[in-house]
Amino acid sequence: MLTALAVSNYRSLRNLVLPIQRLNVITGANGTGKSNVYRALRLLADTAQGRVVWSLAREGGLQSTLWAGPEETSRAVRRGDYPVQGTIRRKPVNLSLGFASEEFGYLIDLGLPPPGQSAFSLDPEIKRECIWCGPVLRPSALLAERERCVVRTRSEQGEWRVVSDNLSPFDTMMTHATDPRNAPEMLTLRESIRAWRFYDHFRTDSDAPARSAQIGTRTPVLGNDGVDLAAAIQTIREIGDDPGLTAAVNDAFPGSSLYVENNSGWFSLTMKQHGLLRALTAAELSDGTLRYLLLVAALLTPRPPALMVLNEPETSLHPDLFGPLARLITQASERSQIIVVTHCVPLITALAQGNCNSIMLDKHCGETTIVGASELSAPTWHWPSR
Repeated sequence: MLTALAVSNYRSLRNLVLPIQRLNVITGANGTGKSNVYRALRLLADTAQGRVVWSLAREGGLQSTLWAGPEETSRAVRRGDYPVQGTIRRKPVNLSLGFASEEFGYLIDLGLPPPGQSAFSLDPEIKRECIWCGPVLRPSALLAERERCVVRTRSEQGEWRVVSDNLSPFDTMMTHATDPRNAPEMLTLRESIRAWRFYDHFRTDSDAPARSAQIGTRTPVLGNDGVDLAAAIQTIREIGDDPGLTAAVNDAFPGSSLYVENNSGWFSLTMKQHGLLRALTAAELSDGTLRYLLLVAALLTPRPPALMVLNEPETSLHPDLFGPLARLITQASERSQIIVVTHCVPLITALAQGNCNSIMLDKHCGETTIVGASELSAPTWHWPSR
């Protein structure tokens, strides 16, 4: 379970360290940086897939995603006594991401290549990567590290050995230097991160894949686009929490039942609602009903991940569904660590009735901060030097 998320110089997250618990709600007004926290988590997940540089390019490149404010801001500027002005850069350009848990921690530091050596002068390079044991990075806790093109790991006897001395600057050690024999911790961490799941704005329009019949295969993990909704519901029925599925549907729509029709291997979802003479097909369901069913399939997965992140799950939902959704999320947090990014007050209130870690973001001088946080209350975090 993650205990801290740290981001430096990514958009409005100039230097943010978030305390993370079992069930977390990240909230705040529009423009305070909630989406940036979500994107930072996605970038961290992309390191285990070997596509973090590509993902940054898709966002506009490093020059577009870097913190746009001055390197240092005085207290007088923060109070508004003086206007914000540019300063002379003293440190190298860097964008850093990392997380800590009770077992392992990981961070990655990206920057720009030396000028004049390549046509890809704005393509991010990976400068440092570190994996350590325990919640805090210390030299004695380091298990593996990458500096420039050199990757080395520590043996059980405490001796360092070089795993690679020619790693490309755009490749992560998580994908190109893992070794089950010499670096099992790196492999374990990589596979754990690859299992993280992100659900962001399921499609519910008239052409949404979830509304049409699809070839049915066993689906313990709902796809990000929800195309395999019917198969995921049937998989929960057969090998997952079938009573939980029935209870979640009845909690939101009393007297309703879900059915999966199998037409020569093509699965389609139907829903029988109280008072109707026939079941409604997925194409006939309202956007809110379909979205709730997609969230049910995601949260009741028979193969729960270590971390699940939901970005604004309340979209298209009627306020009457916030209570059932909150109960479903709370139930799912018993099997997976969950982070919910939302500004929906009723959903936040419903989640707060359980053991929920609420993090409210604010923005001052363009920088995202945590409301009520102080340096003493923030998790301990150290960024290594290059």
